[in-house]
Amino acid sequence: MAGADARENMSPEERAAWVGFSMVKGVGPARFRRLLEVFGHAAAAWRASERALRDAGLPEAVAREVARTRARVNPAALLEGWLAQGIQVLTWEDDAYPERLRPLAQAPPVLYVRGALTPQDAWAAAVVGTRKMTGYGRRVATEVAAYLARRGVTVVSGLARGIDGVAHRAALKAGGRTLAVLAHGVDLVYPPEHRALAAAIVQRGALLSEFPPGTRPEAPFFPRRNRLISGLARAVVVVEAGERSGALITATFAAEQGREVFAVPGSIYAANSQGTLWLLQQGAQVLRKPEDLDPVFDMPRLPFQQEARVTLPTDPTERLLWQYLQGEPQHVDELCAATGLPAAQVNALLTLMELKGLVHQVGPMTFVAASAGRG
Repeated sequence: MAGADARENMSPEERAAWVGFSMVKGVGPARFRRLLEVFGHAAAAWRASERALRDAGLPEAVAREVARTRARVNPAALLEGWLAQGIQVLTWEDDAYPERLRPLAQAPPVLYVRGALTPQDAWAAAVVGTRKMTGYGRRVATEVAAYLARRGVTVVSGLARGIDGVAHRAALKAGGRTLAVLAHGVDLVYPPEHRALAAAIVQRGALLSEFPPGTRPEAPFFPRRNRLISGLARAVVVVEAGERSGALITATFAAEQGREVFAVPGSIYAANSQGTLWLLQQGAQVLRKPEDLDPVFDMPRLPFQQEARVTLPTDPTERLLWQYLQGEPQHVDELCAATGLPAAQVNALLTLMELKGLVHQVGPMTFVAASAGRG
């Protein structure tokens, strides 16, 4: 499926309720899942009394915050206005929700998007680093992002000053796609000098945020958004980073999410190299040249995989198999037993899913999801 066309089976009231809960401080992915389990639908939870919300497991303060938010906002009206502004609202239930984020425990229930997400974005690399870059960092970030973009890999970063901005611009200049994950609403641009860059990204990629439009940037939001930068990517490249750089937070999330982490070596005397040298010490892969990323994306087969992703849309049965393969590798016989599907159907689907880059074969008739393995 191309573009960001969402499923049609969510009612306007239900989608508005998802939006409403995205505006409540204290309701994250885990608590929202619990509400869905208890009430069945977000709309029912949104209408529930404070007592019912407490009985469902919300702390008293959070249940009170739900009631306060419900009294002061009209999510249906907000949703209508945002859609009129070209802002897409994607939930876990929408086909266009990024498939690499969906299985993560901390995937936000709602994503706000300006621009367009495409099947190609399943092959993405994050290029991140310090705001106070050197000429060396600029050159490396430019070369890496351009190399990836020219080969059909989407470049993900955070629209910050320094390495982030360089990576976005290099991807665009190379004719590729780039995604910017924001620590504020997608209707705002921070830093303000990146307004033209943000507009260009909307035309050839997307701005994404878990924060509703109108949300101003706050210091705690930046580390939160870093888990989405890494979550969208198959690999994270840290170009330059000081000892306290936010890029190290992104790399930590990447390791937890099973993504590949690469660090660019630098001088042992340079402040901007201390973070990347530490990552190398912790086991990150050294990036000596852009081609070091080729195995992560299976570059020779990448165009064929991307074409297959467009022409062979994921169906519910594929998604079922993919979910079973998120943990340890599974043998075909185990998948048949777990899903109740016949072996012939499972084998046929796995062949298509491997071509599309969704799964990897790691042994005789044994597979694992791309997000759980090296991809």
